[in-house]
Amino acid sequence: MTKYIFITGGVVSGLGKGIAAASIGLILKSRGYKVVNQKFDPYLNIDPGTMNPIQHGEVFVTDDGAETDLDLGHYERFTDATLSQSSNTTAGRVYLAVLNKEREGGYGGSTVQVIPNVTEEILRRMLISTDETKADIIITEIGGTVGDIESLPFMEAIRQMKYKVGEENCCYIHLTLIPYMKKAEEPKTKPTQHSVKELQGLGIQPNIIMLRTEEPIDSVTREKLASFCNIEMSYVIQNLNAKSIYEVPLQMEYEGLGNAVCSALGLKSVKSNLDEWQKMVNRFNNPKQKVTIALVGKYVELHDAYLSVVEALIHGGIHNEAEVLIDWIDSETLTSERTAATRLKHADGIIVPGGFGDRGIEGMIFAAKYARTHNVPYFGICLGMQILVIEYARNVLHFENANSSEMDKNTPYPVIDLMSDQNGKILGGTLRLGKYECKVAAGTLTEKAYGTKTIWERHRHRYEFNNKYRSDFQHAGLIIAGVNPERDLVEICEVATHTWMVGVQFHPEFKSRPNKAGPLFREFIKVAASAKKKK
Repeated sequence: MTKYIFITGGVVSGLGKGIAAASIGLILKSRGYKVVNQKFDPYLNIDPGTMNPIQHGEVFVTDDGAETDLDLGHYERFTDATLSQSSNTTAGRVYLAVLNKEREGGYGGSTVQVIPNVTEEILRRMLISTDETKADIIITEIGGTVGDIESLPFMEAIRQMKYKVGEENCCYIHLTLIPYMKKAEEPKTKPTQHSVKELQGLGIQPNIIMLRTEEPIDSVTREKLASFCNIEMSYVIQNLNAKSIYEVPLQMEYEGLGNAVCSALGLKSVKSNLDEWQKMVNRFNNPKQKVTIALVGKYVELHDAYLSVVEALIHGGIHNEAEVLIDWIDSETLTSERTAATRLKHADGIIVPGGFGDRGIEGMIFAAKYARTHNVPYFGICLGMQILVIEYARNVLHFENANSSEMDKNTPYPVIDLMSDQNGKILGGTLRLGKYECKVAAGTLTEKAYGTKTIWERHRHRYEFNNKYRSDFQHAGLIIAGVNPERDLVEICEVATHTWMVGVQFHPEFKSRPNKAGPLFREFIKVAASAKKKK
C-alpha cells in the first residue's frame, strides 16, 4: 500500500514548506524508498503560467510542458526526480474540472457543492501520482497557511484521505514558527499551539510538528509542545536556520525526521545514505575561489523570479569549488553603453535569463554588447539568447533597428519572430513548452559541455530565431550550435570570435542538480573563474 505524507504550514507564510517537503523526499529516497512529491495550491489561477513573476516567483516547467509552482524545482533538485502535469494542482484547475463536468451532465443534475464534489476532485488528483508512478510514498505539500479560507477544501480533502487509504498509511506534518523573543531570551510556543488547535478543529491531528526557528529549541520547550499538541516528544522536530537550503536534509535527518516519518507510517526504519549529499555540501561550504556573476534581468525585485537560474549557477560553483556571488542588475538601469560598462566592469561573467515583454530590453542589449566587445563570458537563456542575436544583428551585421517582433512590431529586421503557425492564438497558446530535442553541432562549446550531439532540454517561449536571416548571421561569424530537427528551429548560438558567448533558447536551469550541475552552467562558471584569474 502506498503511504501518504501531507505537509501543512502554520502561523505565517514563507516558512519553507517546499524545502521541507523536498528534504523529506531526499531522506526517504536515501533509505531506499521510491518517493514522489506534489504541490496543491489554493489560488484560483489555472497555473502560474500567466502570473506576474515579481508577485509569484518563477514558473517551473516539467518535461511534459506543465507550467508549475517553483517548489517543484526544489523537489526535482533534491530527489533528482522528473515530475509531470499531475505534480501541481491549483484550486483553479479543480474548480474548472468540476464546473466542466457539471456542464457536461456528469453530476446528473445534482446540486454541485464543495463537499463532496470539490473535495472528491481534489482527492482524485492527489491519487493520480500513485497510479502514474507506483511510488512507495507520495509527499503532498498544501500551499498557504492553516486558517486561510481558500485552503479549507484542501484541508478537508486530506482529512478524508486517512479514511480512504487507512489511517496507518497517512502522516500529517505541520510546519510552524517558533518566534524567539530576544528581550525575554526565550522561544514562544503559543503561536504553534494555536496553529495546531486550528488544524485539530479541521479534524486533522498532526503526527509530526516541525519547528522553524532561528535559535535552538531546548527539551523543555519540546516537551511542552508535545504535551499541548498531543504528540510524542520525539515527533517534535527542530528546523533550525541553515547556511544553505542543501544543509536542511542533513539537519532534518540528524534531528530524527526520517525515523519519525517511518515510525508514523509503520515503515521499516532503514539507515539513510546521504554520503554523496554530504560531500556536495562540504564542497559548497569550502570553496577555493569566488566568482562574481552579473545577472541582468527585469524581475530582479524578487529574486525567486530567477530561482532555478540562481540555483544552477550555485551548482556550477559547487562543481568548480567556487562561491558564486550574484550581482543583481535591473536591466532598466543600463541606459547607455557607458552605464553598462560602469556597472558591469567588475563582473567575471554575465547572464541574461528569460522573460517576456519589452521592458528593460535595451539595457540587456547594452549588457550583451559589453560582454561581446570586452570578451566577458556571457550566457543567454531564452530571452537572453534572443538578446544576443539582436545585439549581433545591430552591431555586427549592421541591421539598423533590428529587434524581436515581440518588442517592435514594425522593426525592419525581425531577427526574432513568431512562427507562421502561431499567429492568432490566445496568450499562452503560442508557447513552446516542455522537453524538445536539439541536435548539437560538432566542435562547438555546447558539444564540449554536454559531450554528446543530441540533447533534450525544456522550453518555455513564444518567439523564435528567424531562419530568414540564418545565413547572414553565419557568414558574419555567429555559430548555429544547435537546432531542433523536427522543425529546424535554432536552439543554440555561439559567437565564434569570443572565448565563451553562448545563447540557448531552452531553459537548462530546470534540469541542473546540486550534485550534478547543468553542463552549460558548469562550463560557464569554469570559464568565468578562469577569466577572473587572467584579470
